Amino acid sequence: MPGPLLEESSFATLFPKYREKYLREVWPVVTRALEKVGVACELNIIEGSMTVRTTRKTSDPYVVVKARDLIKLLARSIPVQQAVKVLEDEVACDIIKIGGIVRNKERFVKRRQRLVGPDGATLKALELLTGCFILVQGNTVAAMGPYKGIKLVRNVVVDCMKNIHPIYHIKTLMIKRELAKDPTLAQENWDRFLPQFKKKNVPRHKPQVVRPKKAYTPFPPPQQPSKIDLQLESGEYFLTEQQRKLKKKQEKQAQATERAATKREEREKEFVAPAEENGGREGPKLGGIDRKRLKKGVSINKNDDKEQENEKKAKKRSLKEMTDGFIQKSKSKMGNALSANQHQGEYVEESMMKLASTEISKKDKKKKLKK
Repeated sequence: MPGPLLEESSFATLFPKYREKYLREVWPVVTRALEKVGVACELNIIEGSMTVRTTRKTSDPYVVVKARDLIKLLARSIPVQQAVKVLEDEVACDIIKIGGIVRNKERFVKRRQRLVGPDGATLKALELLTGCFILVQGNTVAAMGPYKGIKLVRNVVVDCMKNIHPIYHIKTLMIKRELAKDPTLAQENWDRFLPQFKKKNVPRHKPQVVRPKKAYTPFPPPQQPSKIDLQLESGEYFLTEQQRKLKKKQEKQAQATERAATKREEREKEFVAPAEENGGREGPKLGGIDRKRLKKGVSINKNDDKEQENEKKAKKRSLKEMTDGFIQKSKSKMGNALSANQHQGEYVEESMMKLASTEISKKDKKKKLKK
């Protein structure tokens, strides 16, 4: 330009609180970069804003727009070394808003993570293929690079948020990159080389419900009675508000009593005894079973009775044998003891006589003392 600009142009943008510390440290670098192109800048910490404006040294009128993009990128958490490249002629930037595309929060987070990929692999592949710097931050995606690359990035990001995976775009971009190296295919259509992806999630067909056709009648159906008509028929229309409430209360009570009666009947059914054979009479036998024996706990089967009798007899025999053996042993022992103690018997008799005489004398003395 031969002379300075006639009017001053300025742009301002706000930045979040967490970027304040970083911007203070980096602001000298930003001022130096903007002074080279003749643009003044200002950082307002109180308001939380950045401002750029033209000066008398500004030669390029479009450079103030580039400076506006620079402060926008700084506010979007892009490092200053990368953001300063926007001032170059061949580099442009685009801030893509993705917050309003998906309503569901969980779905939005999943699709945004799909754009980044595992360990940032998908984002790195897009950067290599498009030649752009891409940063996913909150509800926006900031992209910097050549104009063609930015256009491709916008398409990929928007499609990703519309549930089209970025890998499909990456495949097509890789094929196009290889086709661009061949000069013979420069003037030809590349559609035959590109993959055609089809949707796999086929919508599920609901089972067709066949409804029976009604007989055609030219006359319309009869008009249904309204609420007021029903009240007039029942006589409720002429009742007062208090009478209506009382009627409703009585109906509810009647329904409650009916329900209670049905529940009581169901509970009592459990305690009703089942019907018995033989007219309910308690005969000696019921279905070939002796009731008296059942009550006593005696076994019903005849074979079981025989077994029990045999067991009792065997027990009696064993007891008799044991008692006989014990008696014989005791007799033999007693015979030996009698022969050995014949001499002691006389001594025992004499001692017993002496004891008896002493006891008699004691009793006589007690009687005399009492007297």
